[in-house]
Amino acid sequence: MTPTAPSRKLRIVVVTDGDTHVGDTQAGDAQAFRSAALRVGLLESGYDIVASLPPDIYLPERIGQLQPDLIIVDSESDARDVLEHIVIATREARRPIVLFTEDDSPAAMEAAVAAGVSAYIVAGLRAERVRPVLDVALARFRREQKLLGELADTRQKLAERKLIDRAKGVLMARHQLQEDEAYGRLRSLAMNKNMRLAEIAQRILDVEDLLG
Repeated sequence: MTPTAPSRKLRIVVVTDGDTHVGDTQAGDAQAFRSAALRVGLLESGYDIVASLPPDIYLPERIGQLQPDLIIVDSESDARDVLEHIVIATREARRPIVLFTEDDSPAAMEAAVAAGVSAYIVAGLRAERVRPVLDVALARFRREQKLLGELADTRQKLAERKLIDRAKGVLMARHQLQEDEAYGRLRSLAMNKNMRLAEIAQRILDVEDLLG
């Protein structure tokens, strides 16, 4: 049975170092087998491999130019240097990262997760496993992004609440107002200026700083 292709082709960049195991036949064969299974799994699932890149100093620039939806790292062992380059490249626009490796050490896993890897897959890669792995990684990444967005929104609202409370305090002190009166004045100013409460509050605080 031919796998159902994704509704929109994901643009994928594969990062791999083909020269890592020159002279090491067994390790080289293992990486070649895994890389082949990975590529077959991606193509059979209908994904768009936009580039296969080496983990060099140009990696952040190339990822920035290609703007992939997902990054796959194919690494036989220690991938810390590769991940550092990818973290730099995705600092402004985060993307899901999937790491296929033979390194099952807890330290490597922890370092990868800390670097932002969405899925860390050790050994036993088969072509038919690729799409389920990527589906889970994408779902996890979207969930994490949603939680981060909610956290940022909560922090923003808290910061704005503090601004409004400080501005109310300024109005109460300068105009001998009660708290509800000061809040009402803030709301009226915001409506008249077609601005948000936090913006009006910040302006009041800026004027207060100027006046001393």
